[in-house]
Amino acid sequence: MTKHTPLYEEHLSCGAKMVDFGGWDMPINYGSQISEHNAVREDAGMFDVSHMTIVDITGDDAVPFLQQLLANDVAKLITPGKALYTAMLNDAAGVIDDLIVYRMDNGFRTVVNCATREKDLAWMAKQAQNFTVSLVERDDLAMVAIQGPKAIEKSAVALGKVHGPIAAQLNPFQGLPSEDWFIARTGYTGEDGLEVMVPNTEIVAFWQRLVEADIKPCGLGARDTLRLEAGMNLYGNDMTEETHPLESAMGWTIAWKPEERDFIGRNALTNIKTAGGYGKLVGLVLEQRGVMRSHQTVHAELDGPAIGEITSGTFSPTLNQSIAMARISGEIKDSCFVEMRGKMLPVKIVSLPFVRNGKKQFD
Repeated sequence: MTKHTPLYEEHLSCGAKMVDFGGWDMPINYGSQISEHNAVREDAGMFDVSHMTIVDITGDDAVPFLQQLLANDVAKLITPGKALYTAMLNDAAGVIDDLIVYRMDNGFRTVVNCATREKDLAWMAKQAQNFTVSLVERDDLAMVAIQGPKAIEKSAVALGKVHGPIAAQLNPFQGLPSEDWFIARTGYTGEDGLEVMVPNTEIVAFWQRLVEADIKPCGLGARDTLRLEAGMNLYGNDMTEETHPLESAMGWTIAWKPEERDFIGRNALTNIKTAGGYGKLVGLVLEQRGVMRSHQTVHAELDGPAIGEITSGTFSPTLNQSIAMARISGEIKDSCFVEMRGKMLPVKIVSLPFVRNGKKQFD
């Protein structure tokens, strides 16, 4: 049986089409995925992301624990509320999950994916056994992401006099508490905006105030097209336990210094980096009709063997053409071919992201 977030009834009242997502009954759209996507690019839209897993980490060993657990280094988090994007790796450097970690007054807050909740919590608990730390899942909190060029402005009224001032002072990739709320200037769309963690008992009223502020409810369909335009990975597609960060466009999330920091997977990742020859994640653009999809094969030449596979593909509402991310081997500069329904179609290779702040990023 699927789980429901505290906003389930609100989704139904807004006309949402619900689907099973990682064991949760979630809205795929509220009638028009395209209009929801465009609302975020041009104005403001909001997503229920209460299915995400929030874990607070406290204790004397919180820093050394996370320095071992994560590929990035939490010692970088000096400013209160500063956030860090990183990954948990296994011993072979495979990606167990990607996550955001925030520096709190008395420890750290992490937000991990819903589909990987059980394995993430088990892995974290196992690694914590040798440290003086406490891991607390915050299932008393719901979360809403408000995204778009007018997201912060429109959220101000809904946040009110108590929480609004916190949102106004945030820097990008920073989150701060406001009483028992937590407000972060982060997101998964390539636009500015907020992710707000709210007690379950208060989330419905907050959602309703956001609706009254003319912020459009958006579903998982628009969330996926937005994140792909922004060149952001989706766990299970663009990275898995069978892939490592270097072949998943996540090399920038690895803190190699200080060299004595022995994070899980470091030895394997060092050997992979030294040996070289691994694949890389690139952007593809189809300049004719059609939609690229996951698992379609990529070829360097029209009649050549496959050199890779699409990990995520969709139709981009912002660009009005199909885009994809693909993991390929070898060096290819500008173009390649994708096999679609028995045909080999030429595609352009571009750097990620495809779109930033609503603007096309390639020629």
